[in-house]
Amino acid sequence: MPVSVGTGFEARSTTSLRDDRKDFLPLRRIDHVEFYVGNARQAAYFYRAAFGFRLAAYRGPDTGDRDRASYVLQQGNIRFVLTTPLRACGGVADHIFRHGDGVRSIALEVDSAAEAWSEATRRGAIGLIEPETHRDEHGQVIAGSIALYGDTIHTFIERGGYHGAFLPGFVAAGGPDEAARPVGLREIDFSQAINGRRRGPRGPNPRSRVQSRSYSLKQTWTYTWTTWTSWT
Repeated sequence: MPVSVGTGFEARSTTSLRDDRKDFLPLRRIDHVEFYVGNARQAAYFYRAAFGFRLAAYRGPDTGDRDRASYVLQQGNIRFVLTTPLRACGGVADHIFRHGDGVRSIALEVDSAAEAWSEATRRGAIGLIEPETHRDEHGQVIAGSIALYGDTIHTFIERGGYHGAFLPGFVAAGGPDEAARPVGLREIDFSQAINGRRRGPRGPNPRSRVQSRSYSLKQTWTYTWTTWTSWT
């Protein structure tokens, strides 16, 4: 699935806060983008060797997860999570069967996950997972999810004072990443990530109107430098 990322060239966002209303949903940044893929270990190596991401954290069978394995990659302010199923059926495997390898969740860091989820759903967003608290020895993270487009979701992340490698349940990758050769990627293009497919074969995507209400956004214009990646 194509992924749009900034490369250090100037990128003017196509999305901004509406001028006619109060910013009821302040978004701090894109926390991470999670991909569901058939082979996360191989995909992680590709992103490390070809695009210079470093392996930052991991979870899987050896950390207590029996149904999936996830590799966290980071470069600049970009963080990708590559998740693969360990069972032939279930949420991750079913998603890959329907769509192939692709984005499952675009996670947004907010000051309050509960307030963000409440405000978004009150304005028409479809709530999928109510905000839940996840804890480990490094602190706690609160996360809740809403529908975005298709089977893609937004997850609101409230980190507070969490000091772990990524999220509760993940462990830090040990030592330097010898495969990583950073290429200068810095940011994810927020406007591309949040807007998704604004027009379908039958006209404008109705989710775009919901997004405008849910996030207090308006559409302007853009100039971006993009990198396209492929799993094939």
